[in-house]
Amino acid sequence: MAELNQKYSQFKGQPRLPKFAVPKRYDLKLKPDLAACKFSGAVQISVNIVSATKFLVLNAAELSVKPNSVTFTSDNKVVEAVEVELFEEDEIVVLEFKDNLPIGLGALDMEFDGTLNDRMKGFYRSTYEHNGEKKNMAVTQFEPADARRCFPCWDEPACKATFKITLEVPSDLVALSNMPVIEEKLNGKLKTVYYQESPIMSTYLVAVVVGLFDYVEDHTPDGILVRVYCQVGKASQGKFALDVAVKTLGLYKEYFAVPYSLPKLDMIAIPDFAAGAMENYGLVTYRETALLYDEKHSAAANKQRVATVVAHELAHQWFGNLVTMEWWTHLWLNEGFATWVSYLAADSLFPDWQIWTQFLDECTEGLRLDGLAESHPIEVDINHAGEIDEIFDAISYRKGASVIRMLQSYLGAEVFQRALASYIKKYACSNAKTEDLWSVLQEESGEPVNKLMDSWTKQQGYPVVSVKVKGQSLEFEQSRFLLSGSLGEGQWIVPVTLCCNTYDARKNFLLQTKSETLDIKELFGASNSSDRPWIKVNLDQTGFYRVKYDEDLSARLRDAIEKKHLSTCDKYGILDDYYSLSMACQQSLTSLLALMSAYRDELDYTVLSNLLSIASKVARIVGDAAPELADNIKLYFINLFQNSAERLGWDPKQGESHLDAMLRGELLTVLASFGHDLTLNEANRRFRIFLDDRNTPVLPPDLRRAVYVAVVQSATKADRTSYDSLLRIYRETDLSQEKTRILGSLGSCRDPEIIQEFLNFLLSPEVRSQDAVMGLSVSGDARETAWNWLKEHWDHISKTYGAGFLVTRFISAVVSPFSSYEKAEEVQQFFATRMKPYIARTLKQSIERVHINAAWFKSIQSEKHLAEAVQELAYRKY
Repeated sequence: MAELNQKYSQFKGQPRLPKFAVPKRYDLKLKPDLAACKFSGAVQISVNIVSATKFLVLNAAELSVKPNSVTFTSDNKVVEAVEVELFEEDEIVVLEFKDNLPIGLGALDMEFDGTLNDRMKGFYRSTYEHNGEKKNMAVTQFEPADARRCFPCWDEPACKATFKITLEVPSDLVALSNMPVIEEKLNGKLKTVYYQESPIMSTYLVAVVVGLFDYVEDHTPDGILVRVYCQVGKASQGKFALDVAVKTLGLYKEYFAVPYSLPKLDMIAIPDFAAGAMENYGLVTYRETALLYDEKHSAAANKQRVATVVAHELAHQWFGNLVTMEWWTHLWLNEGFATWVSYLAADSLFPDWQIWTQFLDECTEGLRLDGLAESHPIEVDINHAGEIDEIFDAISYRKGASVIRMLQSYLGAEVFQRALASYIKKYACSNAKTEDLWSVLQEESGEPVNKLMDSWTKQQGYPVVSVKVKGQSLEFEQSRFLLSGSLGEGQWIVPVTLCCNTYDARKNFLLQTKSETLDIKELFGASNSSDRPWIKVNLDQTGFYRVKYDEDLSARLRDAIEKKHLSTCDKYGILDDYYSLSMACQQSLTSLLALMSAYRDELDYTVLSNLLSIASKVARIVGDAAPELADNIKLYFINLFQNSAERLGWDPKQGESHLDAMLRGELLTVLASFGHDLTLNEANRRFRIFLDDRNTPVLPPDLRRAVYVAVVQSATKADRTSYDSLLRIYRETDLSQEKTRILGSLGSCRDPEIIQEFLNFLLSPEVRSQDAVMGLSVSGDARETAWNWLKEHWDHISKTYGAGFLVTRFISAVVSPFSSYEKAEEVQQFFATRMKPYIARTLKQSIERVHINAAWFKSIQSEKHLAEAVQELAYRKY
């Protein structure tokens, strides 16, 4: 082996495969054995040999290749490989031939075997029940780098080829792939299914699913057959997604000025599925919760989730599948764009959802992660397949989508759409890098897009722009914003937009230096206003940055919020920036609480939803730092939300908006978690009725999470009725959305012993491993229990999940909520001997969050007038 290692060392430890051969076409045959959980396969790859070599190096992992099956044919001459070596840690197979292979086209043949694993990646098995019997289905999930677990291939996005797939499967099962079936041959209990050859595509988009399914179908106006497949008996739950898909394909055809490029589109719900969904060309796979919608038992939030996920995956059919990133460094081109475009589609289909206002939640998630020193740039160097999983995060998706929105708003919607259509046409059926997109946008707009965008995609972080009034001028200064409050490096080209006292008096400019002074005499004049006009910077929050106002400007904005002068997006932005500055110890908590009181008459869903989430986080940190103020702070928040609670009530009103339905559930959940007696009593009353009659109208799906959180809070070892009742509902329902709703509520129990039992339940066979992470956010009282549990079960968790983003969720959910330097040290020490490359980034980020909480904790303890302010706010009569 040492000799071999020496001989092949040039191929080991490399981020990319050698370039001496290029695949053109795969003829792939697979035969899954669902009972033994194994599969066998054969592949013939048409390869273009472009430089002299006697080696071929492909990706392969967890496969065994039959050595005597490996041959290379060129000009009717067949040569056998003399060595076939698999290197597991590099995930490659090296094929050595006696002589150099002839330059030009040839055919590489080989046979192989593998295991249908249970880790939700590669070619894997998922379980389901049919007529009370447990069965296996076979499913593929290849993104980012797991096609190599199914067949030997050039598993890199730039190595595009066509795929001709054949499956040998039990004759009673449905077998799907990217393309339509051209022929089926029956042979006793087995059938061979032949599919049309695909257009050119990357390996990570190849897909196969074999199992028992029902479907609903429809056609687009131009004849594309669209189907939604799901478990037998659930077909009607696919209708909503089907309708969204058919309309969305039409929208994108128009927007990108290029039709959908395949003859059919299948979307399928998979019971065990790690991500939310996967955009495989022509065969999109989903978690059940992201595809199925049940009129009777799904909440408004579930409906919105299905619509936006379907729109996201279908956007990829153009952005990602037709035009593909050249390497994972440019992943954000796929994900940022699909996220942004999915909002465009959802807004067109459901205008009353005010989805562009809700987009601010995406921005906020991006800003929160990118406010860490341990963030990463949008374009990130990837040197090992093991590093790819960790960048499927809020930077690639949410910051990516936000900087696209910022650029679109700067260049204008029409120019932007024209440029995107040119980009898709220019790079269709090939690969592109970030700079390719910029140059097309630059050409179309005449703006220096490359220069504008480099500071946003090549360096990590973003600026906080500080604004001060000086006489008739405004002074702007930018510096990197860090949640830790530290000074950061970096400078950006910031598209600054502002208005003064009215949205008619606007100004915009590019802040390209550290600081700049702007004369705003004419703005003051145009706003024909009082002596103390309000000034709002970053209009409608289209820019990916935060704004810090001086005290005087902050007070004027608070006043403008109370007088309802500001747009919804601006009200959201002022609150969110202020909260982040408070967490970074750059504004006092006292002043944040005062600002929050200006929102007591707020009606908008997105603003209130963020206010609720900020209130919960503030209550938690105050509970840690100043427990003696905890009751008063909760009382203040309960009073703050009183108007909204009274407006919405408990029962849905005839014809009410989708947003009110979502808000009612979120509002009642938070009131319950603050221990609001009226809410808790009413929740318990409704829950008792629901236990006797699951179809009662008193507990519609939008209220269930709130009620579950309310009733389980009081469960104890001595009286565990509510906990046991929820577990019973969990076991009885076959709707994934209801199951995850219950898992997300049970952690609210305050009793550490029950939480211990619940966390163990998450790892039991009763919970699908993708869903365990839904239950990890536990009540403040149980944080220590969760941490001890994680330490005790880490080896098991690590083994069960292996590499991949699910395992990182365990760390972030359990570690991030702590707020002491000692705990950060303890976490650091525990993982010091258990480090793996795929958890490194998440671990550093989680420890940094604990440090940020700890600094905020200290800052709150040293605030002089906090106690009086909280007392006054708690008992203030409006």
